[in-house]
Amino acid sequence: MSREAKSPTGRRAGRNSLRIIGGLHRRRQIRFPDRPGLRPTPDRVRETLFNWLSPVIRGAHCLDLFAGSGALGIEALSRGAARVDFVEKDRVALQLLRKNLVDLGYADQPVHAGDARWLLDRAPWQQQGQIDIVFIDPPFAALGLDAEVLAKLAPAKWLSPEALIYLEYPTSRPAPTLPIGWIIRREGRAGESGYQLVARG
Repeated sequence: MSREAKSPTGRRAGRNSLRIIGGLHRRRQIRFPDRPGLRPTPDRVRETLFNWLSPVIRGAHCLDLFAGSGALGIEALSRGAARVDFVEKDRVALQLLRKNLVDLGYADQPVHAGDARWLLDRAPWQQQGQIDIVFIDPPFAALGLDAEVLAKLAPAKWLSPEALIYLEYPTSRPAPTLPIGWIIRREGRAGESGYQLVARG
């Protein structure tokens, strides 16, 4: 992608950068590396998601699984989330994610290095209070990964009773099967991405 290539929303964007949509750091750019499977959530999808979350995002404790660029978690912080735990296993992506957090004044936010499934079994964030919002946006090529993560989340005691879970998946495949009793609150499609906001029943 050239420096003047268009972003997935049709806007001009710098190479490997995206903008924060709203909140304290609105219009600030964050950078991300060229890494296999790293595909930041498009601007218009993030805008829709955070419009949905606007009544509950302020003061929320979030968990950004498969953080990659950190776009979802950083957007949440910019809009007033109290805390975001970032999870990422790629070392190059981790390095730039940490730099982005420092540059934006969020150096105190926890970044967990490792596979999301392994960390979900250990839940290092559970002593920090209950999680209100979980972002799940795994690499599209990783078949079945979203279903594994949902299965681990279903019995989690550290999710708040009214926790919301955001899922993003390729439109070339059916949406992941939800645990019994979970409810789709909102859903949409944009280009190759399908997305849902889900509540535990």
